[in-house]
Amino acid sequence: MKALTWQGRRDVRVEEVPDPRIEEPTDAIVRITSTAICGSDLHLYEVLGPYLKPGDILGHEPMGVVEEVGSAVTRLKPGDRVVVPFNIACGSCWMCRRQLYAQCETTQVRGQGKGAALFGYTSLYGSVPGGQAEYLRVPHADFGPIVVPATGPDERWLYLSDILPTAWQAVKYADTPPGGTLAVFGLGPVGQFCARVARHLGVDRVIGLDLVPERLELARRHGVEVLDVRELDDVPGALVDLVDGRGPDAVIDAVGMEAHGSPTGKLAQAAVGLLPDRVAQNMIDRAGVDRLSVLHAALKAVRRGGTVSLSGVYGGEQDPMPMMEMFDRGIQLRMGQCHVRRWVDEILPLLDRDDDPLCVEDLRTHRMPLTQAPEAYEMFQQKRDGCVKVVLAP
Repeated sequence: MKALTWQGRRDVRVEEVPDPRIEEPTDAIVRITSTAICGSDLHLYEVLGPYLKPGDILGHEPMGVVEEVGSAVTRLKPGDRVVVPFNIACGSCWMCRRQLYAQCETTQVRGQGKGAALFGYTSLYGSVPGGQAEYLRVPHADFGPIVVPATGPDERWLYLSDILPTAWQAVKYADTPPGGTLAVFGLGPVGQFCARVARHLGVDRVIGLDLVPERLELARRHGVEVLDVRELDDVPGALVDLVDGRGPDAVIDAVGMEAHGSPTGKLAQAAVGLLPDRVAQNMIDRAGVDRLSVLHAALKAVRRGGTVSLSGVYGGEQDPMPMMEMFDRGIQLRMGQCHVRRWVDEILPLLDRDDDPLCVEDLRTHRMPLTQAPEAYEMFQQKRDGCVKVVLAP
């Protein structure tokens, strides 16, 4: 089959690789019909390269049609249309029974001290072949895949794999009070959905911040108040002034470890990327730093007693944090990988409605064949051609 493989920093290639096969009775094989590029994939393109090896198959936002199931899989059958969540969970362990699926004890990557295994996401999360491919082996298929209707465009359902439940969780974690204001830093795909979910769930005022004109316009089109951070000398101060001189009740950081405006963190990440993998892994594990400009801005902007919710991925071990200010101002901080299946029952009925209340069909800007995935990665990273979200068609 054809699959997108990692070959080095900013070097991904579509290659012929062996077809996946049933390895365990709980496996399924899914023929992929659509698979998206996530902002988290760009971390593999740059920062997290030391945890990849040439030939690793990328991608964790796939959907398709079940081709084959193992002998223990009773919930799925060949021909079912399914979305595959990015985290792999068994559904029955201590963590899963508490709906903490991203911490599944059955698939935890204990050798790396990490939570549940993820598709297509480095040795830190199990080196499981990903879904930017023609076929995907899905472990624990009797729990993980989400069966969706056979009709409707893939983009109606595809985002259940990651970014839509990730946004839903971020909004739930933000817990904006009735009549309150939520600010969303970063209007990439997750940030766009955070803003739309918040409005759907009744948040009175949603303010989105970004520096990419196309992203700002897309959010504005869906009723979000937007701020272009290029026009602001003091972003936290502007938010405080906008919201009663106190600041928003809650803030979502939908940017993460590669934020703009963090030259020291960018330099440190680039330097580690030049080291041999074994040395780089040790440095990241013991002394890694993130680009923290957005997180620090969120912490300074939120009102006293407010909540900062992190959906953007962070990976640093030595990140400096303004603890005195956080403690004095009584800020609550919530974060973590999304527990996808925890939120599916709330989201799925909305996707089945004809009026598309979350506007999921107005996010993708580019649909490209899998064979053009290298060009798509470059375009997405450089934010060229109005690119907000890319969906690949194997």
